[in-house]
Amino acid sequence: MTDKILAVWFSIGLSLLSFAQTSSTVKGVVVDAQTQTPVSGANIIGDRLYAVSSENGEFTLENVGTGTVIKVTHLGYSPAFVTIPADHRDRRIVVQLTETNTKLEEVQVVGNAKERSTRKFPLSTVEASGAFLEANRENSLMQTLSKIPGVSTINIGSGQSKPVIRGLGFNRVSVVQNGVKHEAQQWGNDHGLEIDQYGIEHIRIIKGPASLLYGSDAIAGVVDLQAPKIPEARSFTGEVNLLGESNNNLFGVSAGVQSRKDRWFYRARFTYRDYADYKVPADRINYESYIFELHKNRLRNTAGNEVNGAFSIGYIGSNIKSETFFSNVYAKNGFFANAHGLEVRTSSIDYDRSERDIDLPFHLVNHFKVINNTTFYEGQHTIDLELGFQNNHREEHSEPVPHGYMPKPDHSKERVFDKTTFSLNARNTFTPHEKHRVVFGINTEFQNNNISGWGFLIPKYNRFTAGIFAYDHIAISDKLSFQGGLRYDFGLVDTRPYVDWFPSTVKQSDGSTSSVYVQRAQHKNLRFGNISGSAGISYTTKNTSYKLHIGKSFRMPLSNELASDGVNYHMFRYEKGNLDLDPEASYQLDIDVDHNTKNFSLGISPFVNFFENFIYLNPTPNYYETVQIYEYTQSKVFRIGGELRFGYALTENLRMDASAEYVHSRQLNGPKKNFTLPFSPPFSGLISGNYQFRKDLLCFRHLQVTADYRITAKQDEIVPPENTTDGYQVLNLSVMSDLDLFSSLKQVQLRFKLNNVFNTRYFNHTSFYRMIDVPEAGRNVSLSLTIPF
Repeated sequence: MTDKILAVWFSIGLSLLSFAQTSSTVKGVVVDAQTQTPVSGANIIGDRLYAVSSENGEFTLENVGTGTVIKVTHLGYSPAFVTIPADHRDRRIVVQLTETNTKLEEVQVVGNAKERSTRKFPLSTVEASGAFLEANRENSLMQTLSKIPGVSTINIGSGQSKPVIRGLGFNRVSVVQNGVKHEAQQWGNDHGLEIDQYGIEHIRIIKGPASLLYGSDAIAGVVDLQAPKIPEARSFTGEVNLLGESNNNLFGVSAGVQSRKDRWFYRARFTYRDYADYKVPADRINYESYIFELHKNRLRNTAGNEVNGAFSIGYIGSNIKSETFFSNVYAKNGFFANAHGLEVRTSSIDYDRSERDIDLPFHLVNHFKVINNTTFYEGQHTIDLELGFQNNHREEHSEPVPHGYMPKPDHSKERVFDKTTFSLNARNTFTPHEKHRVVFGINTEFQNNNISGWGFLIPKYNRFTAGIFAYDHIAISDKLSFQGGLRYDFGLVDTRPYVDWFPSTVKQSDGSTSSVYVQRAQHKNLRFGNISGSAGISYTTKNTSYKLHIGKSFRMPLSNELASDGVNYHMFRYEKGNLDLDPEASYQLDIDVDHNTKNFSLGISPFVNFFENFIYLNPTPNYYETVQIYEYTQSKVFRIGGELRFGYALTENLRMDASAEYVHSRQLNGPKKNFTLPFSPPFSGLISGNYQFRKDLLCFRHLQVTADYRITAKQDEIVPPENTTDGYQVLNLSVMSDLDLFSSLKQVQLRFKLNNVFNTRYFNHTSFYRMIDVPEAGRNVSLSLTIPF
């Protein structure tokens, strides 16, 4: 009854369905028009009808009337329209899909990509498939994606990292999971992503402004983690992932199952990882003229563990699909103590006691998430709803020591953040005819962030945002398409007052002193509004696609940029916010040319970007006690760069690929005029060779060997107080194979990787630890197995 009631509710104002025709069950199969091989995961959509083709391409539709028109879509294929014939009971419907010439370098509207029609957008994007994720899996999700040109990471040890797209990170990159923006403490330098990378089948990386569809924080790009495809009818499958690594003695296990009857389905996954202090190619660290000896090359107190669980339940009806996801990610990670001030010199903690213990400082983080994705199909309308609830609880523990007028605390909780977020996205896709696809929608989000602990940095706050958007995709011809749209956003930020829990001695204007409880934050209500938009055009020939996109994006200031007022001992600086900051506005022009033949590929993606008012933390000549004061300010910024891709099949089994990326940034005014931006990645290139063995060896099937050679130039374009970073070269090797251990139908996947083959000592300019003379991890051997059942 539930699906019928919801369908009626969302069909108010739409055409009533005709029941004058005879209805029955239709069975069919979707195949590739050229190879005649089955196409799985295709969307079959009709008036109050919906199905997904199985692994062998088959599908079933119920209550279908004669003369009904169904639309069949799949990524990489042109849509097919089929009219149900009168004699469909006597034969199986065969739908042939023709492969499209347009490469998957285009953006799609946020939502369940496996259950919606394609919405192409002429913006530079990269699709990371499940096979890519399996082959390149590293310690964190963003390290796994760092092989993609234009994508890098800010690393915090071996288990934490955050995304950087074309030199911009933190809250300038939106991470979206199952249609809902991931909300944690993204502003922090040492805050990673609380996302389990296992079980993710498809990721879309959008490189460039995407505020039209995603709102604030998508000013530099988007990491879109899409929901897995729906299980096949009457199926039960699962897998166990085992992982071991030598550098930090990591052991990890992840087990997932999924099952579906006819309409109801579920999936579940559990992941556990435990790792020790990781090794670096150095036996000592020199930080501000103080030498820290490293025991057996291990960067002490960088051990950690994770426990993650996820479950979802879904339903597929004739005109509705709905799935509700529950997930919880828990992690405890130690931080290299010398990165959190120099108190370790006088600390009584024995950091070399054990390579697996987690001493102070460390953090605890627990991220609970509930997301519901529901799609209704009503004739020419497809309505998508995304509801989200998230709670991010983060505790930062540090050794209690007195600072300034603050006495020694009686516990280790330096800072505690508890952030609750409610999200609602609604979208209506209207297809009046095959040349137009009109989309309009709304995004809303409410955040409540509470704080505690003896150290203050940002105040409590409430934040509400709402945005409405509309765009039209026009197929001018088979080769030429245009898309453009506008968006308006409104935001409220309500910061709460904060007063120190200890008195400080303050000098008065008459020269006298008094003991007062200093107020660090005030009660302020701030309002923001912004109009953004974009337009793009794409032209495709048989082997080549040309794309041009121009857009304006924006980002609302965060609470730390507006109202921070305290010592960040993790960075050993005093950070002070600015309530007069304006929202960031960015204008960007993107060009993408991609040429592909059977054995050769070439692509180039240049961009030009201008910020009216880029927000950054500027060091000042002033000090608070002995700590330098940094203040948030704004400046105009000009950026230019892009990516270059090349590939060639030397033989049937050997393929060579190369890519390069470069970003140049320049501040045009303000205190840092003519300087670049912090954490700007240097010029970098990647050369890869892949050899696929023609014959199987013993029990090894589809054996392939890959070598990656990363070349990174010196980064001497810095902004004070950054230091220059030398260039480096690193070689990584990997071997992948299927094994016939249990069944020839479900083969075990084996992956052997050797990272940093020569144990090279190098510094990544976007690494958090680079600033304190800590090199990247040394040689690492990893072995992983994926066992399906």
